[in-house]
Amino acid sequence: MTTPTHHPSRPWPMPALLTALFLGFVTLVTAAPAAASPTAAKAEPRLSWPLSPVPKVTRYFDAPETPFGPGHRGVDLGAEPGQQVLAAAEGVVVFAGVLAGRGVVSVDHDGGLRTTYEPVTPAVPAGAQVYRGQPLGAVVPGHPGCAVAACLHWGVRRGPEYLDPLTLTGERGEIRLKPFFLPNAPPA
Repeated sequence: MTTPTHHPSRPWPMPALLTALFLGFVTLVTAAPAAASPTAAKAEPRLSWPLSPVPKVTRYFDAPETPFGPGHRGVDLGAEPGQQVLAAAEGVVVFAGVLAGRGVVSVDHDGGLRTTYEPVTPAVPAGAQVYRGQPLGAVVPGHPGCAVAACLHWGVRRGPEYLDPLTLTGERGEIRLKPFFLPNAPPA
């Protein structure tokens, strides 16, 4: 007995489509308990939070579509004026000073990551070795668009690419659903 093959120019027959969807669902359901098991090894997050306790996110990452296009190249974290800013991971301070009228600290980490913290009053000099959780400076009020007493803008880059810092802490960040279309599916 031969199994019928699907031709790309013809729509999926309903039984085949339902079978494919069912098998995909069964695969997800049966795989999920192993991943969620309390005994499963959980990888340590790449970065830790730069504020303690874990702050409220006041503005999420919004990747630019082009290198110089609009977007939000980091996250804004609610803070108190003067609150300590902590190194998210071990690294070397590559900049600590004033840039465009704001205090900034940038740290290079293994794997090509660079974290940036602003506005801050730096407490470390450029060239200093820092460790996860070590104070880098203090939050200064005045970050544009901040709706609370003070905000820390925290950015992460790998080379020229900006990354969502929350994904490197083990957090999910802001979730956005994208449309999903089945090829050759009749309109709903």
